[in-house]
Amino acid sequence: MIVDIQKLKEIAEIEFDDIVEDVITTDINQLRIILVDGSFIDVWYSLKLRGRYSYHWERNHIDGSIYRHDNAPHKKWQHAITFPKHFHNGKEEIVIESTINEIPDEGLREFLLFVKQKLNR
Repeated sequence: MIVDIQKLKEIAEIEFDDIVEDVITTDINQLRIILVDGSFIDVWYSLKLRGRYSYHWERNHIDGSIYRHDNAPHKKWQHAITFPKHFHNGKEEIVIESTINEIPDEGLREFLLFVKQKLNR
C-alpha cells in the first residue's frame, strides 16, 4: 500500500506550523519532520507489509527520550493489549498499548497533537 506522503507532508507543514520547522520526504514511504526544538519525527509506512507503520519521535540528544507508535509484532511487547500495535512511551523498553488511528492522515494528526502537548505549545 502506498500512502500519500505528500498529503501527510502538507498536514505537518500547514496544520502544525507552530511546532514544525521543516518536512523532508526521505523516500516514497517516509517523512522526516524537523521540530522547533531540534528534535525530529520519522514517519514510515512499509511498501511490502500491508498496514505496517512507525511514528518515531527522536529526542535522545535533548533528554534521552523516544516516543514511538508502531505495529511490528515483536514478541517482547505481547503484553500490550493492542498488540501488535504498541507505544514506546519515553524509553525503548517502556511499552504500553497504542490507540493511534491506523488511517495515515488521522494517525499523523494524533501523533503531532501528542508532540504539541509534550512541547507545551
